[in-house]
Formats: sequence, C-alpha cells, structure tokens
Amino acid sequence: MRIKNIISVIAAAAIAAGSFSGCAGTAASSSSKAGQNKTITYMAMWNENEAQATVAKQAIADFEAANPGVTVKVTWGGRDIRKTLKTSIDAGQQVDVVENSPDWLYPNLGTKYLLKLDSYMNKVYPTTENKAFKDTLLPVMTKFASTYAGDNSYYYVPNQPSVAAIFYNKDLFKKAGITTVPSSWDEFLGACAKLKAAGIAPLTVDDAYYGILYGQYLAEAKGDVWAGKLFSDKTGENWSDPAVSQFAKAFEELYKKGYFTTTTGSNKYPAAQQELALGKAAMYMNGSWFPNEVASTAGPDFNWGVMAFPNVPNGQYNNKNMMLISQGYAVCSKSKDPDLAFKLITYFMDKKTQQAFADKAACIPCTVGSTWPKALKDLGPMFNSMYNTFAWGGAKNPDSDFTSVVDGDFAKLISGKLTSDQFVSDLKTKAKR
Repeated sequence: MRIKNIISVIAAAAIAAGSFSGCAGTAASSSSKAGQNKTITYMAMWNENEAQATVAKQAIADFEAANPGVTVKVTWGGRDIRKTLKTSIDAGQQVDVVENSPDWLYPNLGTKYLLKLDSYMNKVYPTTENKAFKDTLLPVMTKFASTYAGDNSYYYVPNQPSVAAIFYNKDLFKKAGITTVPSSWDEFLGACAKLKAAGIAPLTVDDAYYGILYGQYLAEAKGDVWAGKLFSDKTGENWSDPAVSQFAKAFEELYKKGYFTTTTGSNKYPAAQQELALGKAAMYMNGSWFPNEVASTAGPDFNWGVMAFPNVPNGQYNNKNMMLISQGYAVCSKSKDPDLAFKLITYFMDKKTQQAFADKAACIPCTVGSTWPKALKDLGPMFNSMYNTFAWGGAKNPDSDFTSVVDGDFAKLISGKLTSDQFVSDLKTKAKR
C-alpha cells in the first residue's frame, strides 16, 4: 500500500467538510431493542472480495444471529466510499456505522458530525467477557484514539493499526554474523558494514516510502511538530537547523559507504519491496502491511524480522516513539439507533473477529491477548511499549506539496547526485515559495 495513497485515501493517513445538516451533537441513547425488525447500515471501506470483507461478513452474521430481527445492510464501497459518503448523508440516506481512517474522518466529518463514544467505551457487552469494552483493547490504541480529536474523548473505535518499522531478512543477518538487533545509529552502521562485507546489500527504499525513512529520523531528532513546521516553512530559515544537516550527513554516509542497493534513488514502487522479498537487500523501512503485500514473492518460509528505526544521535526522542495510523469504526450522530450501531462495532472488535483479521488479512489485532501474524511477531513488544506516537511520515500537518519536493532531493541525496551540503542548500532555496 503506497504511503501517499494512505495519507490521501485512508496516511496514515488507511472515511468532505462539515456541512452535514441534522447530523450533529451526541445523540441520546436509543431505547430500541433487537428483535423489532431493525436495519443497521454499515459503510465499509473494503471491497467485497478483500480478506477484510470476508472477516467482517462473519462478524455481521454473528451479530445478526445474536440479535434476531436485526439486519445489517452493507455498502462495500472500498476506498472510494469517501466519494459518496457525504452525499449519502446529506440526501437523508440512513448511515449508522462508518469505517475509515481518523485522518479522513476528522477533517471531513469532524467531531460535530460523529457521535461521541465515551459512554459506550465504558460499557460491558456480550462480546467483552465481563469487561468494559475499552479494557478489551490494547492501551496504546485507546490512547491513540482518545487523543486524536484533542479533547480526550472517543469519536471512533480503532481497528487495524499500522506502524512504520524496519523489516529485515533474519537469514541474511545470520549470514552476516549479526546476532543483536541494532538500537543506536552506530550499531546500525555496524550492522550495515557486516552485511556489505558478506556481499549483501544492506538497505533499499523506493519513492513511495522516502517520507517514513527520513521522517522518522527527523521526528526522533526534534519531534513531529517541529518536522511539520520544517516541511511547511516558506522562509527557508528552518532548514538551517543543525538537526537537518546532521540528518543529511547521516544519509550521505550511508550512500558513500555503499549501504544502499545500486538502484536506490531510482526505484519506483514496488521495486524496492521486491528487492527485499527476493533477498537482494537485507532491510527496508515500510508499514506493517508490508509482509502481506509481498507474501507471494517472499513465500511462506521467508524469515521475517522487524526492528525499530535506530535511535539517532542527539535526538530529543527515542525509537519507542513510532509512526502509527489506523482504520476505525465510527457512529454517525444522525443514526436513529446508535446503541445498536455501536453493538455491531463490538462484534467487529471482539477477540474472535480480531484474530480472524490477523490470521486472514495479516492485520495487527487490537484486542488484548490476541496472537499476531507470524511475520509481525517481533513487532508486538515494540508496539505495546511505545511511549508515544509520531504522525505518519514523521511530521504533523506538513505542506504536502513541499514534501514531494523533499522527496525529490532525498532521492538525489541517497544516490549520490547531491551532497549533504547541496541537499540542505537546495531545500533552503526551494522553501522560499
């Protein structure tokens, strides 16, 4: 899944603006009960032939079986559901449960048009094993969801999170004699040196993932808020920050020492993904959906490893701060039966369904105690011990037009077409726009 598509279609980003009439406020609890021939509408962001849809269908069947007389009407809209959702609500169509990324939900629907879910999060449901619904979810995800709107309230239930990390081939690491996953930048350079000495290209990347590679470095250096201001600066002054020069010199060194594949800098998505899957490179920073995307190339015996981006020298943040995005379920405040709508969501989020998402779609499960996909096993401990999260791409509210300019110069930096000094100087000039 391309990052740029994630941020614009989900980015991450993985459901315009608040002009909905009659879809405001926090609807009162409905007194309706199952068994009264009710219909709940679910606007899904999956196509009906996708693995996620298959899993969702079973959860819906379980919900309908447990609530006689209730029918779930699904629109399998895929990523294009965003094009019709606003029009559907404005036209008076019944919309109860919507699914998409908060990166899209909040800018386009906003808290005014999404039901506040705090009271529902604290209730016990048949699917929650005598626990409050919130307590069945991973704490890192409930924290992420509650901070998204800025008022410590919930307007969506997080599902299928994705995190950025370095994926690597454990067999190639073993061949190079690397026995410990690098944590510091110096250790990372040491691992690259061992891989190169063993005749293995250490690193690859393509144009779709430049942003998370340099974004994580800059976010660790001074934070994603600072990075967002850097990518939105129209004076060029922010590019004089020593952290920028340090970052540029670090990646210049990776190029000069021959740690990138020979095609790095010209790779077009998904070329670099295939390099890693075919064993032509040892490491590649990507989203946690990556192993599933290359499963047919890598094969079932690929020895997947996952590690955090190394801690950068003089960084204000460490690598326990990771980029995180998610999908999620929300209830439109225009729903005539929000209680029943949220109850449907609990079936999508129960342990059975979350395990099915992990097993059949290689997704990160959001429930406490679930088993992660084999390829993401190493990611679990890092995920659950995150101090905090960075915005996808390592920058909050950047000028997306200018990040594409940075991408172009970054490609030249890691392919030797610009020195670190030229990289900084060029972007200082181009920022004045």
